[in-house]
Amino acid sequence: MDLEAVRTFVAVAEAGQFQKAAVDLSITQQAVSKRIATLERDLGVRLFTRTPRGAEPTIDGQAFLPHARELLRVADRAVASVRTGRRPLRVDVINSRGAASGLMRGFHHAHPEIDLNVVMLFDVDTAVAAIRSGTIDASFRAVAMPGRPLPEDIDSVRVLDEPLQLLTGPAHALASARSVTLAQLAGHRIWMPGIVPGTEWAAYYDDLVAEFGLTIEATGPNFGSDALLDTIADTPALATFMSEQTRLVWPTDHGLRRIPVTDPTPVYPHSLLWHRDNPHPALATLRSHLATTAAAHQTAGTWVPSWVMPR
Repeated sequence: MDLEAVRTFVAVAEAGQFQKAAVDLSITQQAVSKRIATLERDLGVRLFTRTPRGAEPTIDGQAFLPHARELLRVADRAVASVRTGRRPLRVDVINSRGAASGLMRGFHHAHPEIDLNVVMLFDVDTAVAAIRSGTIDASFRAVAMPGRPLPEDIDSVRVLDEPLQLLTGPAHALASARSVTLAQLAGHRIWMPGIVPGTEWAAYYDDLVAEFGLTIEATGPNFGSDALLDTIADTPALATFMSEQTRLVWPTDHGLRRIPVTDPTPVYPHSLLWHRDNPHPALATLRSHLATTAAAHQTAGTWVPSWVMPR
């Protein structure tokens, strides 16, 4: 169906005259007539009845009019979705409760005039593919996987080092500690069912285990954060790692403890990834905003795997 013919039909219906619609559309009255005739042939119905006052929609024209208007609205939204500067900035934050989501909330607060679409993809490979295809504009990731550098057309910058904390139930042996060192965690069972082999976060924890002799178990199905919190609260032998800025709420009777980890503090490194040829103007604004945030973050006394990109 010719959208220009549909647009012309709506213009005539609203103007009530072929001549006025021609003026509104900046085309000739003959062109208006041809477009309407073409649309009527495509639909197999008459859309207008000529009257002394101009043109009135037939019953079929009246039935088609609201759908024609919706077709034009959808078409306009489709065009706007791919026009740089008019479409929203599309950013992957991995999950809704983590630090990346918090960074984007801060950005939205600082720049409410910028339209945002926030999505949640799975691993770094999926995110990179989405950036290269133009599905998203940027992604927050721990860059990159060992031995798997980013493609040459993908740029990145490290924007946040997020400390890990130990989360325990009230009966855990370390529950009363004000802080714990990594050395003190050796021999304790740390349960993290959300670790998926082959992901960047699995590579991060593999290196943490290898360097400090920790015991991290990823056994059992991952039923989500609520089930994890229930289990940690009820099982004195288990603890888990939780990023400092992960937003969690649990029942008061769980008695959970969030305990800082020190000497050194393991930090999860968040980087922003984007395609170097992406012209979206809001992307530069986001990068500037994150540069200001990152500049105030200290990394002394922290640990990250050797394969993580430098700041």
